[in-house]
Amino acid sequence: MNRSQLVDRIAEKSELTKKDVDKFLSAYMETVTEALQEDDKVTLVGFGTFEVRERAARQGRNLHTGETIEIEASKYPAFKAGKALKDALK
Repeated sequence: MNRSQLVDRIAEKSELTKKDVDKFLSAYMETVTEALQEDDKVTLVGFGTFEVRERAARQGRNLHTGETIEIEASKYPAFKAGKALKDALK
């Protein structure tokens, strides 16, 4: 499902206009992004949690030359599904 399909379905279920749903979705994604940038978690009880996780620095290998390279530590966004969402998919 892409963004426009998501907007269509939410508008259908909520009886809001597509324009209002699109504005809400944009604000929601912006708010979650800002919270993650501040290393904060966003928890939607029953649905799941968005959080920032860290990868440690490690050694890798350049596949073209076989040379060992250092890969820097990094942060990445992660989503952990809540119990209700997991149960709905069983």
